[in-house]
Amino acid sequence: MQLTRFTDFSLRVLIHLGRHPDAQATVAGMAAVHGISRHHLTHVVHQLGLKGYIETTRGKGGGFRLARSPELIRIGDVVRDMETGFEIAECFRPGESACRLMPGCALKTILAEASHDFLARLDRYTLADLLPVQP
Repeated sequence: MQLTRFTDFSLRVLIHLGRHPDAQATVAGMAAVHGISRHHLTHVVHQLGLKGYIETTRGKGGGFRLARSPELIRIGDVVRDMETGFEIAECFRPGESACRLMPGCALKTILAEASHDFLARLDRYTLADLLPVQP
C-alpha cells in the first residue's frame, strides 16, 4: 500500500505546523524548508483548509496555522480526507474492473479487511503523537 504524494505532503504540513504552533506558515516558506513544489503545496494547503485542519489568512502577513489542537487531528481521518481514491485494487473501482475472477473472488474481501485494519491502526494516532514531547 502506498499513500499518494498529496497525502504525504498533507501530513508533512500538519507536522510542521504542529511543531511550530506559534508561527504562521506560508506556502513559499514551507516549500523552501521541505523542498516541495509551491504549486503542489498550494493545492495541499487549500484542501487542508477546506477540510478544517488549518485556518488560512489572506493578504500581507497572511499564511496558515492549525485550526484545531494536534490532539484532535486523527491521522486516519487525514488519510481518508486526502486520498481521492482509496481503492486498494482494481476490483474496488465500480465499473472499471476487468478482472475475470469477479464476482466470486475472495481476495477482494481480504483486501477490504486489510484496508480497514490499516485505517483503524492510523485512527489510534493523532498529530500530537507525531510531535516531539514538549518539556
